[in-house]
Amino acid sequence: MDGSTVRYGPTLVSLMSAEDKAPEPSEELLSFPCEFQIKAMGKQALGFDGRVRKIVLRHLGGAKILDIRTRESDTAKYVSVSCTIEATSREQLDAIYLDLNSESDILLTL
Repeated sequence: MDGSTVRYGPTLVSLMSAEDKAPEPSEELLSFPCEFQIKAMGKQALGFDGRVRKIVLRHLGGAKILDIRTRESDTAKYVSVSCTIEATSREQLDAIYLDLNSESDILLTL
C-alpha cells in the first residue's frame, strides 16, 4: 500500500500495512531525572498563568517548579507560560501534557 488514509464514513482508515510502520524506539530519549521545560499557550485571560502552574504542580509530588516565565504575544491577545521542572519519568511528563491539553483555554503545548 502507499501509506495513505481514506475517509470511510465518519472514520479515517489507514491504508498502511504493518510492514510500512516505523519501528517503536527501544530506548528513552531523555535520561531521568532531568530539567525539562513545559510550555502552554492560550488566549490572554485573567489567571491563565495560575491555572497552568496549578496543573503542573499537581504532578510534581511536592517538588517545586524551578522556573516559570510568562510572555505575551506582540498584540497581547495570546500568552505563553513556560515551566521548568525536574522531570522524574516519561509517565510524569505524559500525565502533565494530558492534563494541560484537557483544558479548553490551553490552545497549544510544547
